[in-house]
Order: sequence, then C-alpha cells, then structure tokens
Amino acid sequence: RASATPARAARLVLSHGRALSASYRAQHSAGEAAADLVALSALHDETDRGVRLIRKPGDAPQQLRLKIYRLGKIIPLSEAVPVLENFGLSVIEEFPFDLAGGRLGWIHDFLLETGDAHVLSDWEGLRARVEPALTSVLMGAQENDGFNALTIACQLGAESAGWLRAYFRYMRQTGVTYGLMTVVDALRRYPGIARDLVRLFETRFAPDVADRALAQEVDRALAQEQVLADIEAALAAVSSIDDDRILRLYRAMMLATLRTNAFVPGGPEALACKLDSHAVPNLPRPVPYREIWVYSPRVEGIHLRGGPIARGGLRWSDRRDDFRTEVLGLVKAQKVKNTVIVPTGAKGGFFPKQLPAPANRDAWLAEGTEAYSIFIRALLSVTDNLAADGSNIPPARVTCHDAPDPYLVVAADKGTATFSDTANAIAEAHGFWLGDAFASGGRNGYDHKAMAITARGAWISVQRHFRELGIDVQTQSVRVAGVGDMSGDVFGNGMLLSPVIKLVAAFDHRHFFFDPDPDPATSFAERQRMFTLPRSSWDDYDRETISAGGGVFARSLKAVPLSPQMRAMLGIAAESLSPSELISAILKMKTDLLWFGGIGTYVKAAGESHADAGDRANDAHRINGAEIGARVIGEGANLGVTQAGRIEFGAAGGRINTDFIDNSAGVDCSDNEVNIKIALNGEVIAGRLAQADRDALLVAMTDNVAALVLHDNIMQTQALSIAERGGAASLSGHVRLIQTLEASAAGLDRQVEGLPGDDVLAQRARVGGALERPELAVIMAYA
Repeated sequence: RASATPARAARLVLSHGRALSASYRAQHSAGEAAADLVALSALHDETDRGVRLIRKPGDAPQQLRLKIYRLGKIIPLSEAVPVLENFGLSVIEEFPFDLAGGRLGWIHDFLLETGDAHVLSDWEGLRARVEPALTSVLMGAQENDGFNALTIACQLGAESAGWLRAYFRYMRQTGVTYGLMTVVDALRRYPGIARDLVRLFETRFAPDVADRALAQEVDRALAQEQVLADIEAALAAVSSIDDDRILRLYRAMMLATLRTNAFVPGGPEALACKLDSHAVPNLPRPVPYREIWVYSPRVEGIHLRGGPIARGGLRWSDRRDDFRTEVLGLVKAQKVKNTVIVPTGAKGGFFPKQLPAPANRDAWLAEGTEAYSIFIRALLSVTDNLAADGSNIPPARVTCHDAPDPYLVVAADKGTATFSDTANAIAEAHGFWLGDAFASGGRNGYDHKAMAITARGAWISVQRHFRELGIDVQTQSVRVAGVGDMSGDVFGNGMLLSPVIKLVAAFDHRHFFFDPDPDPATSFAERQRMFTLPRSSWDDYDRETISAGGGVFARSLKAVPLSPQMRAMLGIAAESLSPSELISAILKMKTDLLWFGGIGTYVKAAGESHADAGDRANDAHRINGAEIGARVIGEGANLGVTQAGRIEFGAAGGRINTDFIDNSAGVDCSDNEVNIKIALNGEVIAGRLAQADRDALLVAMTDNVAALVLHDNIMQTQALSIAERGGAASLSGHVRLIQTLEASAAGLDRQVEGLPGDDVLAQRARVGGALERPELAVIMAYA
C-alpha cells in the first residue's frame, strides 16, 4: 500500500485488528484491513473524514467501491447518499463496519455505479480527482450540489468545478433564470467545452513563472486566442439554444473577469473575481464600473463601484438569491448621494450561508462576523496597494488585466454598524495603504449614532418642508407616524430632534406603537429613556405614559385590536386589522409627517408592480404614493419609497425630496473622515504627527465636521426649493440641462433615474406643469 509501510501496517493490525467487527474480518484480507486501519489512523477528530476508491474482482464494468472513514459516530445514510448522487454515482448498497463497537470509528463500504463504464477506464486519474473532491464535500470545504458531477463526467478537479459553480452563483444574482441542474447538464453534455472553459480561466489568470514578463504576456494572449478558437469551433456542434446560451455566457463572464485570487498559494478561503461590469452580457441597469464577486461555501458577496474613486457601505443581507439586486438599488442611490463630496458611490453586500439558529445569539453573531471578515479579506486579495512613495503594488500571485486600482473604501451599513474595527484590523494586517481609513467609523472614527449626523441631516429637510408650509417644527407640534424604533440610529435620533413633536404611530419588524394624543414633554422624556436603553424595543415603552386608547402590539398577532381612539386616528371603522392591513392603514392615515427610519420599501407608484419595488417581504402592505396621508415625508432610511412613488406623492401635493438628499449626512460624514485620515496618515508616516495626536485631533474636529456636513444638507435643500420655485417658467431650462447631462460624461440615464422623456415634459409645459422635487433632486446630483 502506498499509504503505509509493511511495518506500519503490521503494527496497526496487531494493535487494532481485533477491534474490527467479525463481519468485517470475514470479508476482508489482512492487507485490506491494514489499508483501512491506516486510513482511520490518519483522521484527527470526529469532524474529519477520509475516503478511498477501490475496485474488486467480480464487480461489473460500471461498478466501483468507495470507503468512507470516520472516528466516533456512524455517518447517517441521509448525509452520505446525497453527496454520492451529486457526483453522478448511484448507490447500490452499503456495508458499515465498526471498530471496537463504533467507539474507535466506522468504515462505510459503498457499492456504486456510474452511468458510463468508460469513465472508469482511467482509474488512477479518476481516483486522483474524485477522492479529494469527495473529501472536500464531506468536510464542508466544497458545496454538495450537482456541480460535483463534473469531476467524473467532465474529468475536472474539485477546484475547477468550484470555479464553474462560483460563476453560476454570480449568474443567478444577475437575473439569469436557468436552474442549477440545467447549467450542470449543459456542461455535462459538452465535457470538451467545459474543460476548455476551465482552460480559458487558467490561461487568463494562472501566474507566470518569470513575473509576468512581456514575452509571457504575449504567450498568454496567443494561448487565450487558441482556447477561444477551440471553444468557438466546439460551440458550432451545440444543438440546444439554451445550452449554447449557457456556454457562451460562461465564456463572456470569464473574459469580463479582470482579476481573481484563484491561484494564491494554498488556495483562497473564498474565491474573488473582479469583473468589468460593462463586459458582462445583459446586466440590469445601472451597470456599475467594476464589481467584485466573492464566493465560498460559507459566504457569498458582491461589491459594486460606480467609478475608480468611490465609496459606500457593506451590508449584511438576508436575501440569499438576489442580494445583488438589493445592492444595485442602493449603489444607484449612493452614486447620486456621494456627489456631495466624492465623484461616485459604491455598495457591497454579503450573505452568510452557515448561520446557526438565531436563538443562539452569540454563535449567530460570531458566524456573521467571520463571514464579513472572509468577505473583506477576499476583496482586499484582488485590490492593489500603494507603497510609501505612492507607487502601485499589485496583489501577489494575481494576474491583472486592468490598470492599477488601489482605491477600496468601505463603511458600515445594515447589520455591520459595529464591524468597522474588524475591517480596519484586517486592512492593517494586510498592510493596506489606507490603514483605518479603509472603513470609516470604529474606535478612531466618527460614531454616526453618537453624532446623530444622519438624522440631523434628514431633519434639516423636514424643517425646510414645514417652514415653507409656515410651520416651525421646533416650537409648533406636528403629528408624526414612522417606521422604526427608538433603538435605531436614524429613527431614534430623529424622534429626539424636536421636543414638541407628537409621535402618534410607529412600527418595526417586531411591534406596533400607538399614542393617539400624546403629551409632547412626557413622550419626549420616554423616548429619550428608550433611546439610551440598550437593545430596546417598543415593548419597553412605559404604558403609563401612553394616552387613552394607545398601546404596543406584537406584529406576530393574527389580528390587532383597535380602540375607538385608534380607529378615529386611522380613519377606519374595523375593530381589528391584520398586521399587513394595519401597516397600510398607518401609511395612509392623515398626519403631518411620515418619518422613515427603518428598513423596507413601503410605497410605490400606481403604475409600478410590487416586483418593481424589489422588496418582496413588504409586498402585502405596500401602498401607492397618492394614497399617503402625510403632508411631508422625511426619508432618513434608504429606499422607503420608490422614485416613481415619490413623484406620485409630490404630484398629489405632498412635500418630499429623495432618500439620497435627506440621509446624505451619514455618507458625507464618512467621506470627510476618510479624506481627513488619508491626509493625516501621510503626516504620521512621515513622522511629523504622532498616532495618538492624530486620534485626538480627529475627536477635536467632531463638531467642525458635523457643521460642514449639515451645511451641505442646508444648501442642497435650499437649491431644490429655489429650483422648484421656478415652476413652469424654468421647465425649458431644466429640459436643456437634462439633455446636456445625457450627452456628457455624467451619463444620465432617464429610464434608470425615472425621469420623463421630452414628449412627456412638453405635455407638462403645455398645461403649466414643472418637474417634481424628487426629479429635481436627481438632476441636481448629476449636475
């Protein structure tokens, strides 16, 4: 046996041979027992697995044997059989054998069949591919799905099959509707093309021996040209149009890939592929400048950038199958939001795939944090660095098909508010040139919640809306309904920015809150207490301070009972409503201000479908813009209202900007922090400023930074009011500006941004109409 010397085998048989069951000894020779014991002895603990493919005399031509080794407990058939079937193997029978009654381990002996005896002709090659691939799947290092069949059907290694799997996962995120087995079957039907696709990937990205010398780059180009010619010739024989589309899409995605960490020493913990988005066929608009796709069995993620110098937060998504759609909608807003200070925006999202049950909060958070860390390390693994003299340093063992690209800046977002220190520690360990400017916030950054900066910026919009209605919200009470709770940054801080508001209704994912006739001073004090209470919810609200007929109700109720005061406030006659009906009623109720401080898209336009809103979780209770009962909307949160919904609300007489105007203070603050740190870090590196003094200076500048940020909010909303005041008389000038922006490098896309065509605008002009405030906000950002 190659895995053991005769002496080693003899010692194992002598020491453990009698521990093998009688049924095992009756069916196996001493040599086979020695090989099995050697395989068992190589295992480290009960999580470890070992495998060995063998053939026995008398087996049919298409049959083979597989032995799986495990210490401790037996492997359930429900765990092993799906793995083998995903490799394209049929399980005929299984013989489990124990070592010392199972106390020391188990040997699972499977009789298997392949669909084609030809695949067994290269027996040693098959073993070399399948044994490590099976081990990887059983150990959780590779996913258990149909792509594993490619190791046998297409003679691919586990790593190569993993590359094709990763591209399929990206495909699905971009809206491709083909299912997994449809794609796997297309590759299996054309194994030569599957191998050529892998060869194309290797040709483009496998590192060169002599450090990417010019001659070798020429060789690489010639080799790629030959592979592409081979694929094109083979595609001529593909008869199915679906198979043809799938195989061509794989080729296009590989050619759109600019960098990958697939060939780093030891293999990547997560595969990262950086793509030129405009080279990927049929991507939904807006098409980013670049994107990085991250894939592993543990986490998947995407990072989208609007340009070379761009920034934006990373969010912990709960949308496994379409988080790219979620992130794309956010990066669209980020691009226009970031015009306050940097050229364009970015956004990222990741989905942890192996979270434990939420009830185990610590383990759940630990796994989510590690998934985020893997995501960050993968992003950095394909990003350039800068030396102290400013020269570019490409990532080691990564072939780059694009220009130097060292600017990667991230920030906190949904679910990652406390992760900035984690990201910065990774960046500093990586030696990344930005240091703790990589992720804004953290222990040496500006705490947005403590500064209340996002809410303060959004409140400036609210103040202007009401001031133009003749109301001072700091001294005159307005009735408010909202989305969120007092533990949240934007909602909680926002509801403390005026001592005289009357919060009459609110909801989040856990509770409904109602206070039909609140005393401003009493309710303000209770909201302050709630805000400072760690992890508070509406259920912590002191019921004694709630006015008659109000209360707190769980969203898990089948029906929420409504008091006469609540029915009068909501303008309904029903004595109870389902949670979805109640959310719709709150959004439609007559009130002064609707304050968005929580997650979810709750308003669309009448001409939009729920699918257009891109938030399936809230389809059941979403309303149209014209149905909103509030006079003013403050968008402290992202995507609470679709752009078409905003326009519809504005056309009906409501006062609204956009989310990227109202809540721009958060990103504005982060942008200032990053730029300040970049400037000061240069002084630290040069030895002219101590690190401790830099940190103290950042703290001392907090109020100055806040003032700069809020000045932007004041001027943005003022500019919108002036433009809106121009009315119909300004429409022709606005049309010319739109046309100029379409033709310029700004690249305004009316369809993506929800702006009407010239014919519609001409119709508005004929009836004395003008652009609505949300439309002006988009034009201002692009201008």
